[in-house]
Amino acid sequence: MKNSLVLSLALLLISCGESTPPANEVTTADTAPAMTESERLTAWLDEEFATLLDFSPLTKTRLGDKSDYGELDDVSEVAMDRELAWRRGSVARMQAEFDYAALDDEGKVNWDLWEYQLQREEGALPFRRHGYIFGRNGPQTGLPNGLINYHNVESIADMEAYISRLNQSNRYLLQYLDRAQLSVADGIRAPYFDYDRAMSEIQRVTSGAPFSDEGMSAIWEDITGKIENLVQEGIASAEEGRSLEQRAREALLQSFKPAYDEILAWLQEDRVNVPEGATGASELPDGEAYYAQRLEAMTTLPMTAREIHDLGLAEVARIQEEMQGIRLQVGFQGSLQEFFNFLREDDQFYFPNTDEGRAQYLALATEILDEMYTRLPDFFGILPKAGLQVKRVEPFREVAGGAAHYARGTADGSRPGTFYAHLIDMRAAAVNRLENLSYHEGVPGHHMQISIQQELENIPRFRANSGYTAFSEGWGLYAELLGKEMGGYNDPYADMGRLSGEIWRAVRLVVDTGIHAFGWTEQEGVQYALENSPRPEPSVRSEVRRYFNNPGQATAYKIGMLKIIEYRRKAEAALGDAFDIRAFHDTVLGSGQLPMEALEAKIDRWISSVSG
Repeated sequence: MKNSLVLSLALLLISCGESTPPANEVTTADTAPAMTESERLTAWLDEEFATLLDFSPLTKTRLGDKSDYGELDDVSEVAMDRELAWRRGSVARMQAEFDYAALDDEGKVNWDLWEYQLQREEGALPFRRHGYIFGRNGPQTGLPNGLINYHNVESIADMEAYISRLNQSNRYLLQYLDRAQLSVADGIRAPYFDYDRAMSEIQRVTSGAPFSDEGMSAIWEDITGKIENLVQEGIASAEEGRSLEQRAREALLQSFKPAYDEILAWLQEDRVNVPEGATGASELPDGEAYYAQRLEAMTTLPMTAREIHDLGLAEVARIQEEMQGIRLQVGFQGSLQEFFNFLREDDQFYFPNTDEGRAQYLALATEILDEMYTRLPDFFGILPKAGLQVKRVEPFREVAGGAAHYARGTADGSRPGTFYAHLIDMRAAAVNRLENLSYHEGVPGHHMQISIQQELENIPRFRANSGYTAFSEGWGLYAELLGKEMGGYNDPYADMGRLSGEIWRAVRLVVDTGIHAFGWTEQEGVQYALENSPRPEPSVRSEVRRYFNNPGQATAYKIGMLKIIEYRRKAEAALGDAFDIRAFHDTVLGSGQLPMEALEAKIDRWISSVSG
């Protein structure tokens, strides 16, 4: 490819009438520097990743790529088979065309991770129908969320693409319905609360104009706002704006709404077949194997449910000892459980459940993050370039007690990263936990880690855009603790908020495995969490339902954090005075996300390079 480029440039110079340089200045294919095997592999992997992205136009949009901008993904099982077959072929081509022994260390990591991603897909294949389609964060909210927050409209063509996606929404959503029905045929149904939540979300998505006369739907507000902006900026005429709006209305009424109606009718009809008591993964067909696969996929380690459960119990006990210290520090006279109730119930820990209270919450989060940004250079050499904003979750997907989360921006900075908070019930959003949440979702947590990953230029694109839950969420939880080392949590109640966050991730180890491996009921999970953490009850109930919905995911946070701490302690012990916290953090974040064992190997190589 490089040789062809040189030849093309030479021909271009001749065709433009430029004089031919002296013979000793001509760069030829014979004198061009040869690419190393690792450079060849990186270039090849970038081409493969570009092909992989063609399977998902919506992923391209999230990455800021406007190719296939008017298309929605094919989400059928047939399409999933095509993508898996392509992945198998890609790995086979890599193994045939490249020499692993000739790669440098990073080249070998690239090879290993391309193989690893295929292995994960193969491992999940037998359990393709075990996931709950219309559960938490299902397509019923995922599609409007993607269009509203990721489909930018800067031209008439962009709005045409938006309308094209609306016209395809019927096919797209009903493919998900087909898959949910296939799962039911295999004896797999989501818990009752997923049905109830999905039905509520569908009704919220399709309420208001243009679907009814009561208010304005979020999707219509987004469409009309984006079209109005085109007109105001002189990009579209008033007549063109009216035409775009009419076509969008027709697409919503003729494609989008009928699909939601069909899904809602099916959920309502099938709801009678769903028991009121939720059951864990072990009750599904081949459930034990499914849960074991989920644990390994989430933690990237070969840990058993029993190992994780026992680790959780030990961590809960350890963190409660630290909490006792804060209870004594603030002079609270009751037991630790009574201290938990005090933190849940006392008004000083909550902003008012009003729009003013919500604005105060968002403003405080921004203030906390602005202060943390000033401290980053003392602990990191590599800093994120992308901006960060704090927002309330949109009403159509907001849940009382829902978990805060981060949505990545684009690598070019055109869309900032976003720290989202569920604020429909302010009694589920304790203020003393906000500093902790801000560090986790913002800096030095997810925003920093993911932005740096996207901005790296020394790794293939697939690694800049790949994720491993143990790494990402482990870093987020490590960032909460790092915030204390960086000078945060000066208020003891804020430090209690940090411990509340950490103990909650330890509670997750116990509750997730309890539900999915040891037969715990929903209420048993809720009761354990309430007895062992100060988290507000609405948040506890929302979280426990999340664990039923996504087996194993909740275990990745604490496992990942403990591993990062373990690797840091190893480096500190090995390097002594030569240990540099900035260099350690740059080593962890400087290659994108890695499975835990690959991260440990990278830290070991760094230790060797520093120690000589």
